[in-house]
Amino acid sequence: MAIKSTVFKAALQIADMDRHYYADHSLTLARHPSETDERMMVRLLAFALYADEALAFAKGLSSDDEPDLWQKDLTGAIERWIVVGLPDERALRKASGRAAQVVVVSYGRAANIWWNENRDKLQRLDNLTVLNLASETTLALAALASRTMQLQCTMQEGHIMMTSDAGMIDIEPVVWQGEFR
Repeated sequence: MAIKSTVFKAALQIADMDRHYYADHSLTLARHPSETDERMMVRLLAFALYADEALAFAKGLSSDDEPDLWQKDLTGAIERWIVVGLPDERALRKASGRAAQVVVVSYGRAANIWWNENRDKLQRLDNLTVLNLASETTLALAALASRTMQLQCTMQEGHIMMTSDAGMIDIEPVVWQGEFR
């Protein structure tokens, strides 16, 4: 019998002063059996960074043909394709052809190695943005994970503050390629 995903509920309040986006989102996240709290919370942060009414969680780990999050327009065309982790360079080339913008939110100790190995090939992709999160940040995000979460995310001038009852985290993504948002 297969192990089922664990369901997490998040009430996320977003105040993005840079984009003038202010909204409350009630999100349901299905954590794949092979996914860690750290990765799930990075997915949630990626949602907050690019929040939009049309942004949705996709199959991600469960499917090779879908990202972790995507935003489609009313015709079904993919406006934004967001991948969390250290994706394969070929998959990013393919995504770059399918979406107007591709975003990678990388994290973990191996992120620098991944970037050094793939940088030259990825810099050819004009619609690709690569962000990196420090390990201390993602581990602190993982500590905020609970089956029901109340989170507030405030963003201003590229600085992000994620707050919950469990604490507050200052987040400053490093832009390795492209434009941040």
